[in-house]
Amino acid sequence: MTGDYAVIALYIAGMLGVGWYGLRLAKTKSDYLVAGRRLGWFMYSGTMSAVVLGGASTVGGVKLGYTYGISGAWLVLTIGVGILVLHAVFARRLVKLKVYTVGEMLDLRYGGNTSAVSGVVMWGYTLMLTVTSTLAFATIFKVLFDLPNWAGIAVGGAIVVLYSVLGGMWSITLTDIAQFVIKTIGILAILLPVAISSAGGFSGMSEKLDASFFSFTSIGTDTIVTYFVIYTFGLLIGQDIWQRVFTARTPAIATSGGITSGVYCLVYGVAGALIGMAAHALYPDLGSAQDAFATIVERLLPTGVRGLVLAAALSAMMSTASGALIACSTTTTSDLLSKLGLKNSETGEVRRNRITTLVLGLVAIGIAMIVDDVVNALTIAYDILVGGLLVAIVGALFWKRGTRQGAYASMIAGTVFVVTFMIIDGVEANTPIYWGLGASLLVYLAVSFATPRTSDSILSVWTRRLDGEDTPVPNPEQEPASA
Repeated sequence: MTGDYAVIALYIAGMLGVGWYGLRLAKTKSDYLVAGRRLGWFMYSGTMSAVVLGGASTVGGVKLGYTYGISGAWLVLTIGVGILVLHAVFARRLVKLKVYTVGEMLDLRYGGNTSAVSGVVMWGYTLMLTVTSTLAFATIFKVLFDLPNWAGIAVGGAIVVLYSVLGGMWSITLTDIAQFVIKTIGILAILLPVAISSAGGFSGMSEKLDASFFSFTSIGTDTIVTYFVIYTFGLLIGQDIWQRVFTARTPAIATSGGITSGVYCLVYGVAGALIGMAAHALYPDLGSAQDAFATIVERLLPTGVRGLVLAAALSAMMSTASGALIACSTTTTSDLLSKLGLKNSETGEVRRNRITTLVLGLVAIGIAMIVDDVVNALTIAYDILVGGLLVAIVGALFWKRGTRQGAYASMIAGTVFVVTFMIIDGVEANTPIYWGLGASLLVYLAVSFATPRTSDSILSVWTRRLDGEDTPVPNPEQEPASA
C-alpha cells in the first residue's frame, strides 16, 4: 500500500497547492463566485463534467450496477440528459443574464424579493448535495487507511473546505480540471477495462449473472421515470450547475462545452454500471452493495495503480462537494444574508463569502457523519429542489403571465408536499416528488391567474437583460447582479 499512499498524498498536496494559487486570483466577488466569468471551452466542459459526476455518480453508480446491472446506469444517464437539455435550451439565456444565483434570476423576472423564499429551498438542496459527496469520502479512506466512517468524512471534507475557502470558484475550477483528467484516466481508462477483463469479458459476465443484469429496464420503469423527473429536471435548475454556467466567457462557449460535458456523462454512467456488474460477477456475496466500488479496486488493482483509481474516486467526490459548497455559500450570502441589509466593499464581499463557505463546510461535515446512504441523501436534495423550485423557474423563463405571488405560493406548496410525503411514504418512495410537483403547478397557475400581471417595467428589464444588455435589477434593496 506504500505506493497507494504516495499517490494519494501527492494528489491531496496538489489540490491544496492549487487552492492556494486560487487565493491569488480571487480578488473580487465575481472572481470568487463565478471565476470572473472568463472560462474557455475546455475549462468550462471539464469543470461542468467534474461538478455533476460526484460520489453518488461514482460509488453510487457502481452500487446500482452491482444491484441491478446495466439498468443501474439510469441515475447517471438522466444527469447527462439534464446537462444536454440545459445547454441546448437554457445556457445562452443564463449567461446573458449575468446574475450569481437562481434567486437573483427569479427576482429579475418576477420583481420583489422572490429569492428570499427560493433561497431557503436552494440552500437546503445545495447543503444536502454537499453532504452527499462528503459522505462518500468514508469509502475511500476506509480502503486506504482502515479509518472509521466519521474520520474519513472529516479528512476528505476538511481538504475540500480548505481549498474552497481559499480561492472560491477559481480554486474549484482549477482543481476540477485536474480532477476531471484524473477521473477520466482512473475510472474510464483503467478500472473499467480491468474490471470487465477480470470478470471474463461480457461473455464471462453473461454466464455468471442473471439475464436481468443485461436488461435496461430491470431497475423498474417507475424508478427510471422518477430518475428523469428528479435528476434531469434537477440539473436544469440547480444553483451548483447554474453557477458553473455563469463562469462561461460567452454563450457559445457555454453551449458547446456543456453539450460535450453531457455526452461525457452518458459514457460515465454506462461505465459505472458495467464496473458494478463486473464486481457482482466476481464478488456476488458482498455484505453491502455500497462496498462494491472499494472492493473491486482493492482486490483487482496493483499498488500505485490502485492509488490512482482511488484518487480518481476522490476527484469525483471532491469536485461535486466543492461545487455544491460554493453554491450553498453563494445562495446564503446573495439570497439570504443580503436581505438583512448587510453592505460591504468588494474586499468585504470576498471575506464574507470565505467565512460563510467555512461555516457551511463544517456543518456539512457534521451532517455527513450521521447520514449513512449516499443515494438517499442525493434523493432528498433533488426532491426538495425539483418539487420546490422547478415550476417557478420554468414559469419565469417561458410564461409571461406568471406572477411573483404565484411563484411564492408554488415554492412553498411544492416544498411542503415533498417533505410531508417523504415523512409519510419514506425517502426512497417515488411519490414525494410527484405530489410536490403537482401541488406546485396547481398553486402556481391558480395564484398567477388570480393576481395582477407582472408590470411592464419589470418585464422590459427582463427582456433587455436576455438580449444581453447589462440592465440593473429594478429593486433598490437588491445588490447589483452584474459583475
